Amino acid sequence: MWRVLLVVLLSFSSAAYAGDGFTLFSLADGDKTQAVNVKLEILALMTVLSFLPALLMMLTSFTRIIVVLAILRQALGLQQSPPNKVLIGIALVMTIFIMRPTGQAIYDEAFLPYDLGHIELTEAVARAEIPLRQFMLAQTRETDLEQMLKIADEPLTLTADEIPFFVLMPAFVLSELKTAFQIGFLIFLPFLVIDLVVASVLMSMGMMMLSPLIISLPFKLMVFVLVDGWSMTVSTLVASYG
Repeated sequence: MWRVLLVVLLSFSSAAYAGDGFTLFSLADGDKTQAVNVKLEILALMTVLSFLPALLMMLTSFTRIIVVLAILRQALGLQQSPPNKVLIGIALVMTIFIMRPTGQAIYDEAFLPYDLGHIELTEAVARAEIPLRQFMLAQTRETDLEQMLKIADEPLTLTADEIPFFVLMPAFVLSELKTAFQIGFLIFLPFLVIDLVVASVLMSMGMMMLSPLIISLPFKLMVFVLVDGWSMTVSTLVASYG
Protein backbone atom coordinates (compact mmCIF):
# COMPACT_ATOMS: atom_id res chain seq x y z
CA MET A 1 0.00 0.00 0.00
CA TRP A 2 2.65 2.53 1.02
CA ARG A 3 4.76 1.58 -2.00
CA VAL A 4 1.90 2.43 -4.37
CA LEU A 5 1.40 5.81 -2.70
CA LEU A 6 5.10 6.65 -2.80
CA VAL A 7 5.41 5.64 -6.44
CA VAL A 8 2.44 7.77 -7.46
CA LEU A 9 3.58 10.80 -5.48
CA LEU A 10 7.12 10.61 -6.85
CA SER A 11 5.78 10.23 -10.37
CA PHE A 12 3.37 13.10 -9.87
CA SER A 13 6.05 15.52 -8.70
CA SER A 14 8.21 15.07 -11.77
CA ALA A 15 5.69 14.23 -14.46
CA ALA A 16 2.64 16.30 -13.60
CA TYR A 17 3.39 18.90 -16.26
CA ALA A 18 5.30 16.78 -18.72
CA GLY A 19 4.66 17.25 -22.40
CA ASP A 20 2.02 19.61 -23.65
CA GLY A 21 -0.43 19.22 -20.79
CA PHE A 22 -1.27 17.69 -17.47
CA THR A 23 -0.22 14.03 -17.75
CA LEU A 24 0.21 11.67 -14.84
CA PHE A 25 -0.46 8.21 -16.32
CA SER A 26 -0.04 6.83 -19.83
CA LEU A 27 -0.82 3.56 -21.55
CA ALA A 28 1.76 1.90 -23.81
CA ASP A 29 0.60 -0.17 -26.78
CA GLY A 30 3.62 -1.32 -28.72
CA ASP A 31 5.40 1.76 -30.01
CA LYS A 32 2.46 4.04 -29.24
CA THR A 33 1.93 5.81 -25.93
CA GLN A 34 -1.46 7.31 -25.12
CA ALA A 35 -2.07 9.66 -22.21
CA VAL A 36 -4.85 8.75 -19.81
CA ASN A 37 -7.81 11.11 -19.58
CA VAL A 38 -7.23 13.84 -16.99
CA LYS A 39 -10.41 12.87 -15.13
CA LEU A 40 -9.14 9.34 -14.67
CA GLU A 41 -5.80 10.72 -13.50
CA ILE A 42 -7.47 12.83 -10.86
CA LEU A 43 -9.66 9.93 -9.80
CA ALA A 44 -6.64 7.63 -9.43
CA LEU A 45 -4.69 10.29 -7.52
CA MET A 46 -7.58 10.97 -5.12
CA THR A 47 -8.01 7.23 -4.54
CA VAL A 48 -4.36 6.89 -3.57
CA LEU A 49 -4.47 9.99 -1.37
CA SER A 50 -7.43 8.51 0.53
CA PHE A 51 -4.98 6.05 2.08
CA LEU A 52 -2.89 8.86 3.58
CA PRO A 53 -4.63 8.83 7.01
CA ALA A 54 -4.06 5.09 7.37
CA LEU A 55 -0.43 5.41 6.31
CA LEU A 56 0.03 8.31 8.72
CA MET A 57 -1.07 6.11 11.61
CA MET A 58 0.75 2.98 10.43
CA LEU A 59 4.17 4.43 9.55
CA THR A 60 4.74 7.44 11.82
CA SER A 61 4.65 8.51 15.46
CA PHE A 62 1.13 9.92 15.14
CA THR A 63 -0.61 7.02 16.90
CA ARG A 64 1.47 7.23 20.08
CA ILE A 65 1.08 11.00 20.32
CA ILE A 66 -2.68 11.18 19.78
CA VAL A 67 -3.36 8.33 22.24
CA VAL A 68 -1.27 10.00 24.96
CA LEU A 69 -2.98 13.35 24.39
CA ALA A 70 -6.41 11.71 24.57
CA ILE A 71 -5.49 9.98 27.85
CA LEU A 72 -4.18 13.28 29.22
CA ARG A 73 -7.48 15.01 28.46
CA GLN A 74 -9.37 12.18 30.14
CA ALA A 75 -7.09 12.34 33.19
CA LEU A 76 -7.75 16.06 33.57
CA GLY A 77 -11.48 15.37 33.55
CA LEU A 78 -12.09 17.52 30.50
CA GLN A 79 -14.54 16.12 27.98
CA GLN A 80 -14.21 18.47 25.01
CA SER A 81 -11.31 20.74 25.86
CA PRO A 82 -9.00 20.83 24.03
CA PRO A 83 -11.27 19.85 21.12
CA ASN A 84 -10.44 16.85 18.97
CA LYS A 85 -9.30 19.08 16.11
CA VAL A 86 -6.79 20.81 18.38
CA LEU A 87 -5.43 17.47 19.64
CA ILE A 88 -5.08 16.20 16.08
CA GLY A 89 -3.32 19.42 15.09
CA ILE A 90 -0.87 19.09 17.98
CA ALA A 91 -0.27 15.45 17.08
CA LEU A 92 0.38 16.35 13.44
CA VAL A 93 2.85 19.10 14.33
CA MET A 94 4.71 16.83 16.74
CA THR A 95 4.70 14.01 14.18
CA ILE A 96 6.33 16.29 11.62
CA PHE A 97 8.90 17.34 14.22
CA ILE A 98 9.74 13.78 15.27
CA MET A 99 9.73 12.38 11.72
CA ARG A 100 11.84 15.22 10.33
CA PRO A 101 15.17 13.28 10.31
CA THR A 102 13.50 10.33 8.58
CA GLY A 103 11.79 12.57 6.06
CA GLN A 104 15.02 14.44 5.38
CA ALA A 105 16.84 11.16 4.76
CA ILE A 106 14.12 10.03 2.33
CA TYR A 107 14.32 13.37 0.51
CA ASP A 108 18.12 13.40 0.25
CA GLU A 109 18.66 9.73 -0.57
CA ALA A 110 15.58 8.90 -2.64
CA PHE A 111 13.51 11.80 -3.92
CA LEU A 112 16.27 14.25 -4.83
CA PRO A 113 18.34 11.78 -6.91
CA TYR A 114 15.16 10.62 -8.65
CA ASP A 115 14.02 14.18 -9.32
CA LEU A 116 17.42 14.94 -10.88
CA GLY A 117 17.17 11.83 -13.05
CA HIS A 118 20.12 10.02 -11.46
CA ILE A 119 18.15 6.91 -10.44
CA GLU A 120 15.05 5.07 -11.58
CA LEU A 121 11.72 5.14 -9.76
CA THR A 122 12.03 1.59 -8.42
CA GLU A 123 15.44 2.36 -6.93
CA ALA A 124 14.06 5.57 -5.38
CA VAL A 125 11.29 3.57 -3.69
CA ALA A 126 13.83 1.04 -2.41
CA ARG A 127 16.01 3.81 -1.02
CA ALA A 128 13.03 5.52 0.62
CA GLU A 129 12.16 2.33 2.46
CA ILE A 130 15.54 2.13 4.24
CA PRO A 131 15.26 5.14 6.64
CA LEU A 132 11.57 4.44 7.26
CA ARG A 133 12.32 0.82 8.09
CA GLN A 134 15.14 1.89 10.44
CA PHE A 135 12.80 4.25 12.30
CA MET A 136 10.08 1.62 12.67
CA LEU A 137 12.48 -1.12 13.77
CA ALA A 138 13.98 1.19 16.41
CA GLN A 139 10.51 1.68 17.97
CA THR A 140 9.28 -1.92 17.64
CA ARG A 141 9.61 -4.36 20.50
CA GLU A 142 11.19 -7.71 19.76
CA THR A 143 8.27 -9.55 21.37
CA ASP A 144 5.76 -7.81 19.13
CA LEU A 145 7.89 -8.47 16.07
CA GLU A 146 8.24 -12.15 16.94
CA GLN A 147 4.50 -12.41 17.50
CA MET A 148 3.74 -10.95 14.07
CA LEU A 149 6.34 -13.21 12.44
CA LYS A 150 4.68 -16.25 14.02
CA ILE A 151 1.23 -15.11 12.90
CA ALA A 152 2.53 -14.56 9.35
CA ASP A 153 4.28 -17.95 9.46
CA GLU A 154 7.66 -16.36 8.78
CA PRO A 155 10.94 -17.70 10.21
CA LEU A 156 12.10 -16.01 13.41
CA THR A 157 15.71 -16.00 12.21
CA LEU A 158 15.13 -13.23 9.66
CA THR A 159 17.47 -10.25 9.86
CA ALA A 160 16.19 -6.69 10.08
CA ASP A 161 16.53 -6.18 6.32
CA GLU A 162 14.77 -9.47 5.53
CA ILE A 163 11.64 -8.81 7.62
CA PRO A 164 8.69 -8.22 5.25
CA PHE A 165 7.26 -4.74 5.47
CA PHE A 166 3.69 -6.04 5.89
CA VAL A 167 4.90 -7.84 9.05
CA LEU A 168 6.80 -4.84 10.37
CA MET A 169 3.81 -2.48 10.11
CA PRO A 170 1.43 -4.26 12.53
CA ALA A 171 4.31 -4.97 14.93
CA PHE A 172 5.21 -1.27 14.89
CA VAL A 173 1.61 -0.18 15.54
CA LEU A 174 1.25 -2.69 18.38
CA SER A 175 4.45 -1.40 20.01
CA GLU A 176 3.29 2.19 19.59
CA LEU A 177 0.02 1.42 21.37
CA LYS A 178 1.81 -0.31 24.24
CA THR A 179 4.20 2.59 24.72
CA ALA A 180 1.36 5.11 24.51
CA PHE A 181 -0.62 3.34 27.24
CA GLN A 182 2.48 3.11 29.45
CA ILE A 183 3.07 6.86 29.15
CA GLY A 184 -0.65 7.52 29.65
CA PHE A 185 -0.67 5.42 32.82
CA LEU A 186 2.17 7.48 34.31
CA ILE A 187 0.36 10.69 33.37
CA PHE A 188 -2.92 9.46 34.85
CA LEU A 189 -1.50 8.55 38.30
CA PRO A 190 -1.07 12.04 39.86
CA PHE A 191 -4.53 13.13 38.73
CA LEU A 192 -5.99 9.93 40.15
CA VAL A 193 -4.39 10.75 43.50
CA ILE A 194 -6.02 14.19 43.46
CA ASP A 195 -9.42 12.61 42.73
CA LEU A 196 -9.00 10.15 45.62
CA VAL A 197 -7.98 12.89 48.06
CA VAL A 198 -10.90 15.12 47.10
CA ALA A 199 -13.36 12.21 47.30
CA SER A 200 -12.06 11.26 50.76
CA VAL A 201 -12.37 14.83 52.04
CA LEU A 202 -15.92 15.13 50.72
CA MET A 203 -16.90 11.81 52.29
CA SER A 204 -15.46 12.86 55.66
CA MET A 205 -17.45 16.10 55.48
CA GLY A 206 -20.65 14.21 54.69
CA MET A 207 -21.00 15.83 51.27
CA MET A 208 -21.74 12.58 49.49
CA MET A 209 -24.20 14.14 47.04
CA LEU A 210 -21.55 16.48 45.61
CA SER A 211 -19.58 15.05 42.69
CA PRO A 212 -15.83 14.93 43.47
CA LEU A 213 -15.07 15.78 39.84
CA ILE A 214 -16.52 19.26 40.27
CA ILE A 215 -14.11 20.01 43.11
CA SER A 216 -11.06 18.15 41.81
CA LEU A 217 -11.10 19.68 38.32
CA PRO A 218 -9.81 23.14 39.37
CA PHE A 219 -7.09 21.51 41.51
CA LYS A 220 -5.99 19.27 38.65
CA LEU A 221 -5.85 22.21 36.26
CA MET A 222 -3.88 24.25 38.79
CA VAL A 223 -1.34 21.45 39.34
CA PHE A 224 -1.04 20.86 35.59
CA VAL A 225 -0.33 24.54 34.93
CA LEU A 226 2.09 24.93 37.86
CA VAL A 227 4.27 21.99 36.77
CA ASP A 228 4.14 23.16 33.11
CA GLY A 229 2.33 20.01 32.11
CA TRP A 230 2.23 20.62 28.37
CA SER A 231 5.99 21.02 28.15
CA MET A 232 6.52 17.91 30.26
CA THR A 233 4.14 15.90 28.10
CA VAL A 234 5.75 17.03 24.86
CA SER A 235 9.25 16.43 26.24
CA THR A 236 8.28 12.94 27.38
CA LEU A 237 6.83 12.05 23.99
CA VAL A 238 9.87 13.33 22.09
CA ALA A 239 12.27 11.63 24.52
CA SER A 240 10.41 8.34 24.10
CA TYR A 241 11.71 8.27 20.51
CA GLY A 242 15.31 8.72 21.61
